Parts: sequence; C-alpha cells; structure tokens
Amino acid sequence: MALLHRAKRIDPKAIVAQRLKRLSSIAVKLRFNRNMKLSQMQDIGGCRAVLERVSQVADLIKLYEEAIAKNPHDRPECVERYDYIAHPKADGYRGVHYVYKYRSGSPHKVDLNGLRIEVQLRSRLQHAWATAVETVSTFTGQALKSNVGDEAWKRFFALMGSAIAHREKRVPVPNTPINRQELADELRAYTKRLKVEEVLQGWGYALSLAARNEENAEAYLLVLDPEAMKVDVTGYNRNELGLATEDYLATEKSIQGTPGAQAVLVSVESLDALRSAYPNYYLDTTAFVRALRLAIAE
Repeated sequence: MALLHRAKRIDPKAIVAQRLKRLSSIAVKLRFNRNMKLSQMQDIGGCRAVLERVSQVADLIKLYEEAIAKNPHDRPECVERYDYIAHPKADGYRGVHYVYKYRSGSPHKVDLNGLRIEVQLRSRLQHAWATAVETVSTFTGQALKSNVGDEAWKRFFALMGSAIAHREKRVPVPNTPINRQELADELRAYTKRLKVEEVLQGWGYALSLAARNEENAEAYLLVLDPEAMKVDVTGYNRNELGLATEDYLATEKSIQGTPGAQAVLVSVESLDALRSAYPNYYLDTTAFVRALRLAIAE
C-alpha cells in the first residue's frame, strides 16, 4: 500500500502489483547460490511499480529515500538498495530494488520480525524487457533471469538492454557496443538469427488460444513454426498427461528439420505463474517488439 500510494503520487497511471516467488525460481536461485539459505532469500515476497518514464522512477526513488531517512524504529527497515539503472546487470536487467526487513513492536506480529520483502521500481520500457525475458524463459525451459541458458538469447537481451538504456539516456549494459550503429548492427543480426519478432508474437498468439480453453485442460502442447507463421495448440485433460508427453516427444522429432520451429508442453500451472508474475502485461510483448523495431531501424 505504501508503494501504491507513492507511485500514484508520481504517475497516476503507474502499475503496481505483488507476487510470491515461484518454487521453480526459488530452486534455481538456491542451486546457483550454494551458500544461500532459504531464510536469507530477500525476494520470496515482492511488490513492483512500473512507471511510464525513467525520470518518474527517479522521482519515486527520492520519495523512498526521504521516507528511509526519517524512518521510526517501529516501521520496516530498509536493509539493502540495488540500483540496476545506474549500474545495469551484465545480462541487461535494469531497475531499482529496495529490500526491507519487517519490524514491528506489536506483540501480535513479533513472529514476522526479520522477514524480508523486496520492492522493485521500473520504467515501462524496462518492464517490457523483463516481460520478454520471462516469456522466452517460460517457453524455452531456460533460466535466463539467472543468466543460465542459450548464449545467443543471453547476448540478444544484453544488447536490447543497452538499446533501451540509450533511449532512456542512461548507462548502457556492460560489454555491449557503446557506438549506437555498432549496437544496432549486432542487435539486428541476433534478431534475425533468433527470429525474435516471429517467436514472441507466435507464443503470444498460442497462449491466447490456450487461455480460451483453460477450463478443461491441465496442459497444452504448443507448436510454433515462425517461418509459416503457424501455431498449433492441443489441450490435454488430467487423464491424458501421459499422452501429452508422448505427443510432445513425437513432435520434437518431427520438427527437427524445420528452421526455427519449436514445441513446448506447458502446464496450466505455469501459465498461471506467468500471469501472476506479470499480471498487467500477460502475453503482451507488443511494447518490447515495438522498442526492438525502433532500435534496429536502418
């Protein structure tokens, strides 16, 4: 509620959402951070504000810093700040995170003291980038958010992170071209190689078809042929999950000779997880594709 109030003061159209980290994401994070304990994970619970412009994000940061400076001892305590706009991650991620430790003098809430929550602040373009990463990760079975996955996709998103940073007049992503023309040329090459526009639009269309029939299905087999701009969606109920796996394996073999073709077996639970993580941009990579086209325009 504090985030909602502050964000709306800056941008009346700000989007504010909350989420719990998915078990699969928790498992990946623990797997690649062997010394981390579950009790130390600071983003199991989180809330996010998406503002129209990066300058508005800066204004919201000022509000948070003012509140932190006069924070009484019976309020949650800010224990960490991460400014990935001033210092972008190598994978292209940008945004600002505040980590709070719950603190209350109420005897009814003493068990909550010490638990952590993360607040994320982003611009619309930064959120569009994160949404595209989440979409690609979901439908390729990669953990791109943890910097694990296909090198071509990882390089593409790092380049696109820099393209958006240039547009917002902010610091580019490390190890990407500083020269705008060199950046556009490399980004254009990866966009063509990965068929980014066709893949993102195809998955969005496939999921919109699946969403219409979620009532009876437990899983969906999505088959995307980006060259033919064709998407096939097959739903399976709970008693057909074995058949779904067999069909998926058969489809994987059948499309091996089709350039860019991809098949994925998606559970309804994972569709719900994507919708929960990105409730206001579910299936919508339009903003990202629009930014990409602008970045690679001749």
